[in-house]
Amino acid sequence: MISLVFWILIIVGTVGTVGIALVACFQPNRSTLAVGTSGVGMDCAGWGDRVRTRLACLGLLASIAGGALGADAPPALRLRIVGGLGSLNQFTRHEQPFWDAELARLSGGRYTAEIVPFDRAGIRSQEVLTLVQLGAVPFATLPVSGGITKDPELTAPDLAGLNPDMAALRRSVAAFRPYLEGMMRKRYGIEVLALYAYPAQVVYCRKPFAGLKGLAGLRVRTSGPAQSDWIEALGGKPVTIGFGDILPYLARDELDCAITGTMSGNTIGLDKVTTHIQPMAISWGLSLFVANGAAWNALPADLRALLKRELPRVEREIWDESERETADGLACDTGAANCKAGRRGGMTLVASSPADERLRRQIFTATVLPRWLQRCGPQCAAVWNRTLAHSAGIEAR
Repeated sequence: MISLVFWILIIVGTVGTVGIALVACFQPNRSTLAVGTSGVGMDCAGWGDRVRTRLACLGLLASIAGGALGADAPPALRLRIVGGLGSLNQFTRHEQPFWDAELARLSGGRYTAEIVPFDRAGIRSQEVLTLVQLGAVPFATLPVSGGITKDPELTAPDLAGLNPDMAALRRSVAAFRPYLEGMMRKRYGIEVLALYAYPAQVVYCRKPFAGLKGLAGLRVRTSGPAQSDWIEALGGKPVTIGFGDILPYLARDELDCAITGTMSGNTIGLDKVTTHIQPMAISWGLSLFVANGAAWNALPADLRALLKRELPRVEREIWDESERETADGLACDTGAANCKAGRRGGMTLVASSPADERLRRQIFTATVLPRWLQRCGPQCAAVWNRTLAHSAGIEAR
């Protein structure tokens, strides 16, 4: 998969000057390469491990190949970006406009980009981390809350049941982020440039249910191990599938319920095939915008400065919209008069009770956190206690 995607990108753009640059990347005694008239300088020496460095050079060359041989007056650099889920507002309202239009405007046309969502690029969410680490995909939005199994440590700030509201999620992310950024740089050679959040993920069901305990015996779609642990603790039957499979599974009567975002569910029409929804946030859905470290360091200094300045703004806008969409998604799913951005449905709201809140904390402490520690490894209890224990009020033992 990596080879196929990579060589297609290279063949499309590697004629003339980019081909010369590609050869230069493999010359061991050459420290600098120039990409023809685009004026891009890239240092391919001194990054340590030769294999990873050369893959990063190749990935970056693939990302700029289209811009190096374009019109008569091509931009200085054209990046190729892998973004988040293409059907959701995070991508359509924020990621895509920034990379497709704002980058060129902010840089006076010197830098441009092309972005494609990972689910339309033939890439599974579980593959993004490896592709960025290798440099085959230099820049990408990396989902970390659901199906990432290569490194369970990344899922810590959004474990199922940890953050019942946006305020709790913000505290968890603030507590874990410094460790996360350092760990990604040291362990994977990856720079974390932004951290995005989707709206709250809640329970949709096609039949009435009485609070959390009412999920016992029901088949519930989950996005990853922590949500599955949560449903099992309630006596339910977790079915781990991708976001795009929710509607087909419901149509085939292979699910009774699904955990997904409030506005995400509305966007795909989940309110049309389910009848009841509970507002308690099981989790949220975090993703990182990341860059392969070698590819990041190879970018012009002014472009790095621009991205460091502007990506935090994109991050803030995504978080603010996720908070609004959590409430608006519920309003639209239930047909409330204050529905704004979505389509007005007619679902029944299953209010969360104080008993549900007590059960949430009990399940997290007794099941979700211990099982995460088992998957994560012996070092993770110390990591949890150093980063998240205080904000959560729960110590790992």
